[in-house]
Amino acid sequence: MTRNEKETIVADLTERFKAYNFVYISDSVGLTVVQDNGFRRVLHKNGIKMLVAKNTLIKKAMEDSGKDFSGIFSALAGTSALMFSDDIKAPAKAIKEFRKGGDKPKLKGAWIDNDVFLGDASVDALINLKTKNELIGEIIGLLQSPAKNVISGLKASGSKLAGILKTLENRNN
Repeated sequence: MTRNEKETIVADLTERFKAYNFVYISDSVGLTVVQDNGFRRVLHKNGIKMLVAKNTLIKKAMEDSGKDFSGIFSALAGTSALMFSDDIKAPAKAIKEFRKGGDKPKLKGAWIDNDVFLGDASVDALINLKTKNELIGEIIGLLQSPAKNVISGLKASGSKLAGILKTLENRNN
């Protein structure tokens, strides 16, 4: 590989690291060509971009991106396939979906908005992460709950009070 080719790869990877907040690193060693193509189809179907590059070029691009990827450098050993996604859970779900037929590919690490998840055991944790919109929805639901309880309580008390007044009125007549 020539120096210009390496510089082109680093520049491309640097732009991707700048553009994406969710980066996964997997190891697909041991997959047959058919399995690898199947995995790539699953990724493509879920809108995930996958690239394979040398670890030294990946590390250089991470350093050039202006983001702090230092926590995930330890995952850059052996064969590394990068997965870029706009969806926080999509790569973890794709790995889990594809694994129904085996135990590969392995997750080496994930970088999620400056948080680092290392090791294959993180797949389930990554699937269960809540998106920003899900968290906002939960907070709004929690904030609305007390107000709904007060309103329903007032409605219920009002009907009880009206019932008591009607009973009193009927007694006096």
